[in-house]
Amino acid sequence: MRNFLQVFTLLLFSFSFIYASDFREINKITLKKDEQKKILVKYNDKEKLFKFSWTLYKNGGLVVFRSYDKIVAQNVLYLRHRNQSFRLELKPRGTDFYNVPYILVKFKEFNDKTAEAEFELLLSDKKFQIKLKDLKND
Repeated sequence: MRNFLQVFTLLLFSFSFIYASDFREINKITLKKDEQKKILVKYNDKEKLFKFSWTLYKNGGLVVFRSYDKIVAQNVLYLRHRNQSFRLELKPRGTDFYNVPYILVKFKEFNDKTAEAEFELLLSDKKFQIKLKDLKND
């Protein structure tokens, strides 16, 4: 039984290490209603602007607006549901069809007292092609 527990613990730590290495960068962001977050995405000789904000929190759902590379979209994210995040591919698929760098924006918490939503931005970029720059809001 002791050997089984040791092997199980070893496998558990191995899988958690493998999962943790998927994301190169993790940023926490807190936004108030209609406050916009701007991030400059750089790769090769290109610069693109990623913007997102939230506008409504009702019945546990957070309405998020986002735009990237002239594409505007809306998501409804939930804390305790499958729709807790959205994925944004940063480059066209091209030759890296299976390894496209992306940002995963995850809704982590909503503070009712301050009316702020907390997000986690996770960058997956195995080939280190992407540079993110946080643009301060004016």
